[in-house]
Amino acid sequence: MALRFRNTLSGELETFEPLERGRVGLYTCGPTVYAPAHVGNFRSFVFADVLRRYLGWAGYRVTWVMNITDVDDKIIRAAAEQGVATGELTDRYTERFLDDMRRLRITRPDVLPRATEHIPDMAALTVTLIDRGHAYRTQDGSVFFSIASWPAYGRLARLDPSMQRVGERVEADEYAKDDVRDFAVWKGPKPGEPSWSTPIGEGRPGWHIECSAMSMRYLGASFDLHTGGVDLIFPHHEDEIAQSEAATGKPFVTTWLHCAHLRMGGEKMAKRTGNFARPEDVYERGYPPRVLRYALLAAHYRAPLEFSDASLTTAASAVER
Repeated sequence: MALRFRNTLSGELETFEPLERGRVGLYTCGPTVYAPAHVGNFRSFVFADVLRRYLGWAGYRVTWVMNITDVDDKIIRAAAEQGVATGELTDRYTERFLDDMRRLRITRPDVLPRATEHIPDMAALTVTLIDRGHAYRTQDGSVFFSIASWPAYGRLARLDPSMQRVGERVEADEYAKDDVRDFAVWKGPKPGEPSWSTPIGEGRPGWHIECSAMSMRYLGASFDLHTGGVDLIFPHHEDEIAQSEAATGKPFVTTWLHCAHLRMGGEKMAKRTGNFARPEDVYERGYPPRVLRYALLAAHYRAPLEFSDASLTTAASAVER
């Protein structure tokens, strides 16, 4: 029986055919370790784990890569607020995340690259984008991707081309669909922020270039599957596609799979609004990890899922049968 996926890129249900017979390259956008991951984050990670297990059962040799984002805007802000070094903060929450993965029986990915361990790859990719005319430097040492140089920009998120503010720039890692501007590939040095010395000068990578560099480092310029939460479609995954394909001239990812939001109280679970629960909160209420895992798989991955006491009770009953 053929395996079929609903590809976010095309919007179609497609028969899965890996680029290399019998082998699958799978990349999952992992956590940004500025705080403990919440239950909503783990919905997409549990989904990716089930996908990886199924592909293995189906006879494919899978290389699963999940990154750890340990340098970005959120991390820098959180470290400053807590008065600690960014490395201390990210080490703490990386270990916390890995422990949560173990408790939820998420298979350890074949590669768990940390962004700060791949700065040379990110700098080299930035140089390639500049050399190919897809990125440009600014006076403060930053480098921005020119969306005007890439006509295919917006196809994943199905953006309205008229909303693109060509020639304007956005430095923040996250921004809205109605504020589409040239995005930061490399950020020039600022006092109090982590910085690396590279061939393009001092500074740090933008969030989007991190995943492009790490995925291609371990899976090649083109690979089969990329997963993540639906909230990553724009700008993160849109920007990944643009800068990766602009740098290599090759299709980046064949199939994109996005997990819908976990909701609590009818609203999206999110740290920024305070509407979230952590795995340990669930365990403290008497539910073991296997119940939480089951609850996160209680609906189709593309359907929003409500998280509540009722959903946990239902999951507990199912697990006990």
